Amino acid sequence: MTVKSPKELAFLHDLYVAPDWGERFAELVDAHVELPKEGRALYVAAGTGGHAMALHERASEKLEFVCVDESEEYLELARAKAAAAKEPTQFQREEPASLSFSDERFDFVLGNASMISPYELRKMVSELVRVTASGGTVAWWMPTASSFGEFFSIFWEALLNADLEDHGVNVEHLISDVPTISDVEKLAEEEGLDDVRSWTMIEEFDYKSGEEFLNAPLITDFLLPGWLSSVPETARGRVQEELAHIIDEERHSGEFSLTMKATVVIGRKRRVQ
Repeated sequence: MTVKSPKELAFLHDLYVAPDWGERFAELVDAHVELPKEGRALYVAAGTGGHAMALHERASEKLEFVCVDESEEYLELARAKAAAAKEPTQFQREEPASLSFSDERFDFVLGNASMISPYELRKMVSELVRVTASGGTVAWWMPTASSFGEFFSIFWEALLNADLEDHGVNVEHLISDVPTISDVEKLAEEEGLDDVRSWTMIEEFDYKSGEEFLNAPLITDFLLPGWLSSVPETARGRVQEELAHIIDEERHSGEFSLTMKATVVIGRKRRVQ
């Protein structure tokens, strides 16, 4: 697996991930999240800015948008897009789990948790809620349980074929670490949100072969590094060969589909009595 530079990853994200993976979540958000008519809005983990700018474009002029991301390379692309489109959206660097903004700074807060580790989700949601004004809306989105089951099934088999069966327990952790819908709704309530609601859409990513699956930027550069993180580096090439072999063997000239349950959660920050 070739390690790419942050700048290369930013371009790959903008060209391949945002228009496919990102668009699936964007459609879900656009269908269920209503923009306020005025006030201050924050978009956390805005990536290269496409969805954030689309939201701002259709929002009222009285709604001020601030967009943040932890990757300066992503932000460079976002700022270039904004300048070309003469879009006044502000972009700045921030860590999603440790925002520099003061408490209750924004009336409306969005968080893209689709690529963060499940272990970081609570920290991120806590920050989203902290910077939201009392009575303000908070929404975030991510994959939920039962996502990527097709991969986890063949991953376990590939580990066995590569004589790495001791790492099979890590596959179980990958499966169980993805939160359920009830988990994220409970998290929202525990972090101080009322009127919590969620919506889920089942999305499929189709690949014609094992080679196409493993060469897709979404897979090889963004999802696979996390999935293979527990596998020794010296064995990852062997595991990938086994993955491609199993996919081609099982698909019987058909497509290999990776299923994801995309979920958006929305709540209103509890007012302090």
